[in-house]
Amino acid sequence: MNTPRPLRILHCFRSPVGGIFRHVRDLAEEHSKAGHDVGILCDSSTGGEHEDRLFDDIRPYLSLGLTRMPIQRSVSPADFGALWEGYKTVKSLRPDVLHGHGAKGGLLARVIGSALRVNRYRVARLYTPHGGSLHFSPTMPQGKLVLFLERLQEHFTDALIFICDFERQTYERKVGIPKAKTRLIYNGINERDFRPIPTRSDSVHFVYIGMLRDLKGPDLFVDAFAKTERRVGRPLSALMIGDGPDRDKYRTMMVERGLGHRIGILPAMRIDEAFAMSQNVVVPSRAESMPYIVLEALAASKAVIASRVGGIPEALGLESPALAEPDNADDLARVMAEAVVTPRWGDRVMPPTESIKSVFSAPVMARDVLKLYYEILGIRGDA
Repeated sequence: MNTPRPLRILHCFRSPVGGIFRHVRDLAEEHSKAGHDVGILCDSSTGGEHEDRLFDDIRPYLSLGLTRMPIQRSVSPADFGALWEGYKTVKSLRPDVLHGHGAKGGLLARVIGSALRVNRYRVARLYTPHGGSLHFSPTMPQGKLVLFLERLQEHFTDALIFICDFERQTYERKVGIPKAKTRLIYNGINERDFRPIPTRSDSVHFVYIGMLRDLKGPDLFVDAFAKTERRVGRPLSALMIGDGPDRDKYRTMMVERGLGHRIGILPAMRIDEAFAMSQNVVVPSRAESMPYIVLEALAASKAVIASRVGGIPEALGLESPALAEPDNADDLARVMAEAVVTPRWGDRVMPPTESIKSVFSAPVMARDVLKLYYEILGIRGDA
């Protein structure tokens, strides 16, 4: 078969933090190394010094450049301005593929891609939810609006990519059976991520790494930590590493409960530095899709204690003893206590590294996504 021509790929998303940003960085790197031109369009008002360093890392792979502009989180009239500015930028870049990530990224990619098609410009329009709008309740007014918009945008979608089976099932339940082409392509991490990271001599018993907002459960982490101390009958130590809108609220919560000296808070940092702080990584989220923190922790030979939400059981195992009931600090504390009192708990409970590597691989993820791009564009060859 003939080798197909290189593609011009533009990824659109709102906030350059967390799993979506990691997902796009991995795709950009893999596709750039394969000879394709890649660019990013995202929000200019979120992220900090840590994200700036991550952008510096990925910039050499962005031959189509990095475009940042204001993109609001909520649905608002400001979206019209973002769509117009985005349209002008995208048109100038002449992409073959517009890949939207998250609700706002999906809106930009599909509406702008459809506007280009009106002008007889051929572009593939793809959407990966990454949870996002699927976290909304279909019984609440805002949820009804958001999920209605998801259904409406299917008319402007060439393909939906789900990053775990839970996300696919949730979409079908809340939005409906997709009318567009779909693929299940798991999040993947790179070969370089699969290396044990030893803990520092001053490590703590537990670490929370991620956004400091209620959806991710930092308050559950604090509550469960206090309950874990009571279960084991001695003081313990923990760290919360990350940034977010509710940072001060959690700090106040810890001080009021007398935990200010046993739970510390540090700003976001590189993941290998964060993993060196503890052997036990706690993921107490109230809702997730397929969080990278779980995959990265397993690849670093860390013990993961997590809520049974989203695609996490697909990584840890459906019946894993490391899973706690969602939004349940008592059950989370039960698992945390087992982790600190049971010798080599993580070695016994965590899935084998090779099984994670065989399923959650960034090169496989990038290859399968690229095949879908070519399929939509009708370009044949050995992708």
